[in-house]
Amino acid sequence: MDLLGYGAFFLTTALIFSLITLGLNLQWGLTGLFNVGVAGFVAIGAYTSALLTTPDDAARLGGFGLPILVGWLGAMVVGGVAAAITGIATLRLRSDYLAITTFGVAVVVQLVALNAQKLTGGPFGIGFIPRPFGGLAETPLLFNLSNLAIVSVVTLIVYLALEHLSRSPWGRVLKALREDERAAISLGKSARFYRVQAFAVGGAIMALAGALQAHFTGFIAPDNYLPALTFQVWVMLIVGGSGSNIGAVIGSILVWAIWAGSGALTSVLFSPEQQARAASLQIVAIGVMLCVILLVRPNGLFGDRPRRSRFGKGAKAAPDESAALS
Repeated sequence: MDLLGYGAFFLTTALIFSLITLGLNLQWGLTGLFNVGVAGFVAIGAYTSALLTTPDDAARLGGFGLPILVGWLGAMVVGGVAAAITGIATLRLRSDYLAITTFGVAVVVQLVALNAQKLTGGPFGIGFIPRPFGGLAETPLLFNLSNLAIVSVVTLIVYLALEHLSRSPWGRVLKALREDERAAISLGKSARFYRVQAFAVGGAIMALAGALQAHFTGFIAPDNYLPALTFQVWVMLIVGGSGSNIGAVIGSILVWAIWAGSGALTSVLFSPEQQARAASLQIVAIGVMLCVILLVRPNGLFGDRPRRSRFGKGAKAAPDESAALS
């Protein structure tokens, strides 16, 4: 029973990571937007939902006691708006400049969470976040299975929606912009308009994942949203295969399994005094796995191989993408 309960807990956490990775896959895998501020958008969603749903607290603002579903919807709206504003301000930048800017956004969000104590609780975080099926908390197995069911349904809905969007004319335009921006613009498509949309939708999905995580654990703090979170999500996407939604899900589960497994292994092999230093072995394990997968599968486990256009070297857009542009 304990093993089954831990399995449900593990899968719930892995699927929450899958949601974040799906949002990043829309931004990077489909559109080519290099976002290294993932942790910031996850934090925005977590704090928004927490402020909307927690009970009133004299020590800080918020605490409206609204239903959990309202908190999740609010997190998506605020996360999407924040991502859209970021996109409007930064998407004229390219590659490493965009990466530096989005990283700066994540740092600003983390610093606000750490210092705006009247709003976010500061370093003490926000507790008493309502948990779905909280009445089952005294029965860990039922509680974990119930939360797994909810997160699975949400992840499935987001996955199916993104699969539909990626195959729609909107998704094909995003792919065309990623492959050959000049060709897409020459056919009357606004690169900035579509990129802002993709960035906003991806940010909303990341914020939803942050809200789910907040309500699953019941407590959040600024230390939950350090740059290491962004590193984890990028590794998950690279391992699964950039551009593949199923790859984003499988990559997240695989990398989280290695991350959790290496953490459990260090706790067994090392004394409590040495475990703080031994924690770096998690990064080593992820790095070794990433190197092996990139050597065997350079495009990730489910990544598509680059397609050569039959129209010559300069024309990179696939036929279905060209049809979407016409």
